[in-house]
Amino acid sequence: MTAQTRIPPTELTGVFGTVVKIAAKRMLGQVPDSMGVLAHHPALMRASMGIGRKIEALDELDHNLASYAVMATAAYIGCSWCLDFNYYKAHNEGLDEAKARQVPVWREASVFTPLERNVMEYAEAMSQTPPAVTDELSAALLDELGPAALIELTAKVAFMNMSSRMNVALGIHSEGYADACELPPLATRAPAATTDAPAEVVGSAS
Repeated sequence: MTAQTRIPPTELTGVFGTVVKIAAKRMLGQVPDSMGVLAHHPALMRASMGIGRKIEALDELDHNLASYAVMATAAYIGCSWCLDFNYYKAHNEGLDEAKARQVPVWREASVFTPLERNVMEYAEAMSQTPPAVTDELSAALLDELGPAALIELTAKVAFMNMSSRMNVALGIHSEGYADACELPPLATRAPAATTDAPAEVVGSAS
């Protein structure tokens, strides 16, 4: 990490802490500082991880579309940890990492289909304050995805909003997972045009 978290990480203890550390080391090769921060409130950590696993397991929405949606949300809010982790995750799950690395600049990139663009526009519109989803955009996605996948998309973006905003507020930054597996750097988001969006989202080395 390039900056200290606003709440210093603490040790994960007990049976739950041991299980979390084993799972994290197996998946990431290390225990993220973010887990050490949340370890100050084990009940909240368990609740967050529990709902996260359940939402992650849903499969009505195409996995690439889900990946682009959560990454677009993280990029819009400015959560470098979430953006880096989901890029790393796309790589490990065999998703389209060439497209994933372009998510922070999806509006300018030429690699995305109209449906993929609508999905990321929906993610950004949901992430504004107040949300700015239009009837037209929702109707277009309903027509292309169907009701179950659109509801799942909405839930995944909503959960990423919670996770991203918590991380940004707590000072949790990227820990270089994409760098560790030698992925090309994420595209860099240009300065935002609105005050609601972050000024800049840097790539995996942030």
